[in-house]
Amino acid sequence: MSRSDQKTWNRPIPLIGDTSAAVDRAADPAAWAFDAPAREAFYAVAGARRDIRRFRPDPVPEETLRRILAAAHTAPSVGHSQPWRFLIVRDPALRDAAALMAEREKLAQADLLGEERGRRLRDLSLEGIRAAPLGVVVCCDRRTPAAGVLGRATFPDADLWSCAAAIQNLWLAARAEGLGLGWVTLFQPHELGALLGLPDGVTTLGWLCLGWPDELPPSPGLERRGWSHRLPLDDIVFADRWPESDPASPPDHLAAPAPAAVVAARDEADDLLAVPGSLGVLDAALDRIRAIRSDGLTGGRLVLAAADHPVTRHGVSAFPASVTRQILDATRAGVSQGASAARAAGLGVLALDAGVLPGPPHAESGLDRKLADAVRAGGPRGDLVETDALTDVAARLLLEAGRVAGEQAADGGLVVLGEAGIGNTTPAAALAAAFLGLPAEETVGLGAGSDAAMVDRKRAVVAAALARVGDRDRSPLELLTALGGGEFAVLTGVVLGAASRGAAVVLDGLATSVAALAAVRMMPGVAAHLIAGQRSREQGHPPVLRALGLEPLLDLRLRAGEGVGGCFAAGMLLAALRTRAGTARTVRNL
Repeated sequence: MSRSDQKTWNRPIPLIGDTSAAVDRAADPAAWAFDAPAREAFYAVAGARRDIRRFRPDPVPEETLRRILAAAHTAPSVGHSQPWRFLIVRDPALRDAAALMAEREKLAQADLLGEERGRRLRDLSLEGIRAAPLGVVVCCDRRTPAAGVLGRATFPDADLWSCAAAIQNLWLAARAEGLGLGWVTLFQPHELGALLGLPDGVTTLGWLCLGWPDELPPSPGLERRGWSHRLPLDDIVFADRWPESDPASPPDHLAAPAPAAVVAARDEADDLLAVPGSLGVLDAALDRIRAIRSDGLTGGRLVLAAADHPVTRHGVSAFPASVTRQILDATRAGVSQGASAARAAGLGVLALDAGVLPGPPHAESGLDRKLADAVRAGGPRGDLVETDALTDVAARLLLEAGRVAGEQAADGGLVVLGEAGIGNTTPAAALAAAFLGLPAEETVGLGAGSDAAMVDRKRAVVAAALARVGDRDRSPLELLTALGGGEFAVLTGVVLGAASRGAAVVLDGLATSVAALAAVRMMPGVAAHLIAGQRSREQGHPPVLRALGLEPLLDLRLRAGEGVGGCFAAGMLLAALRTRAGTARTVRNL
């Protein structure tokens, strides 16, 4: 019997799920689209979405609120994890407290910007937190380990992205209902979390003001105020690969202290019953602190980042790699040399594992988990000679984790950088050479416990690493990826985060100074926040300090690492600030 004589069979059609057939889909690939009016309505809603700041007091009907939240709940989530939690705030006392937090942060951030941008930020109204009938705080429940959620083992922050998608759905639904929404992120996350009673491991994505709008802006508010403009679509769409002519990064609005603040600091010192400049280099450092922190310092913290380095297989260190784990554990226990120096200076300690070989279990905070996720997602680390020290993913995730750590550590106004990593003077020397265009001979020195033969091996390793990287221009992040290591990426982020919160950052040895140089290359305004605590014995340290325009407070030929020299300098700075505060003021003779 020929195929033409066979009986025709009907294709089984499922009663649930996808009832379409390949032949139907092939006949009309666009059949899944909504009709033209629906598409036009969607694009109109997306184009008319605005950040609303002024609201009417009229209540939002419960059924409308539920529709909007249901739309948010349909957002995509990595591994279908649905990490979002919607906290609806109606309590006036809570809203007043949140508004006060936001106003305080707005003023603090405005002080970090240039005069004109700072003025524009102060003009930004946050009254919507109080005036809008509803506050919606979108929380991200991050307590499930990243490895246990499909898709987060490789991108640990995908849960946060999922929550951001939920916010976008909520925003578009609100606009379609005629409601306005304003997104406020001018909060210290831990303060907002404490106000709302969030458990450890649950974080917020800011505060959403939701209600009927008392303004109908024709275009985005910050664009109308001249803060920025929308980039042309063609400028942000690339084909296949990142273009060789690297597009400009988003603008950096962190500014050095305004001239008035710098002059005010000098004027204040000039009123002391003391010879101008009597404290030498200390006076210059105190003036710098006063210019960036007009409200003074309330304390400080040593932030120590630790990581292991495969480069040690080339015989560049006199000590076994296991020592890094011992230093990290001792720092957490408060008995390392760095922790002891911090305690003597009146500083707190924050110890960060940026990639140390496994050790005893540690009670992890949210930041610890973020770092652990970054290390796990980062893939293998290289030895500098054959392969990059970090993967692109690891470098970016560790940098961001460091930025969060720097923001958290900045509360007291003084952040001291420390590091622990057996073998890390080799990547530090490689980074110094790459950033400054110097040969290995000018940045490689005699590390702790090493001899002449070891120095020769270090120079050979650094020269090979520089040759592998080549002489083409590379971004700071690319150099950290190729030649650095976990603690370098984290400490670069710490500098960026601390400076963004108006803290003074005290550097220790070569490794911390190289991280600061990377941060300055990323964001030049950071330079005004740096203080060189000491000049170490490392040969590459003086040229890095010169590139940063810094004169060290101490020159004790230290080899300690761990932030010890930075803590000594911080103790001296705090004592000098107390000395200046207790010194008599003079009256000018007119």
